[in-house]
Amino acid sequence: MRVAEIERNTFETKIKMKMNIDGSGKNNISTGVGFFDHMLTHISKHGFIDLDVKAEGDLYVDCHHTVEDVGIVFGKCLTECVGNKEGIRRYGSFIMPMEEALVIASLDFSGRPLLCFDGEFTMERIGDMDTEMIEEFFRAVCINCGLNLHIKVLAGKNNHHIAEAMFKAFGNALDIALSYDERIKGVHSTKGMLEV
Repeated sequence: MRVAEIERNTFETKIKMKMNIDGSGKNNISTGVGFFDHMLTHISKHGFIDLDVKAEGDLYVDCHHTVEDVGIVFGKCLTECVGNKEGIRRYGSFIMPMEEALVIASLDFSGRPLLCFDGEFTMERIGDMDTEMIEEFFRAVCINCGLNLHIKVLAGKNNHHIAEAMFKAFGNALDIALSYDERIKGVHSTKGMLEV
């Protein structure tokens, strides 16, 4: 089983996370930011990732530190779970329809972190989460697990639908990229390595 358990404590946040990327999508998530909990649940369910998250942050300031730091720990857990990346497909892409919204997430466990985020929101907040923090979450994940990720909104008007489609597409793309292919010997790269 590819499992990681990480605890990260700073003056701004205290986070405990357990991740199993060979799971069934079971989750227990509590960050203090309800809409963010809802989005993380989608990654878990659609990525077949068992995910336990307990975060306590300085929400009296805003949700920034909590969301970003959960992204940091999520990325570090992915790194630990994936290990040397031998046998994984490496690439994953998924186009997610969510009502009128249509979002693509395409990713590569290349070891070279980059986020290309092409999507705009017409509201500053959805529930108790600042919409600008959605991009920051994905950036933190990418930086902390060497992930190249493209998220592009192809259609959509409802901000909740757009955000939900992003997280669901990401979960599905993760499931594809992290799956094993028996034809792959070592890592799936002409270089013979997947790191910077």
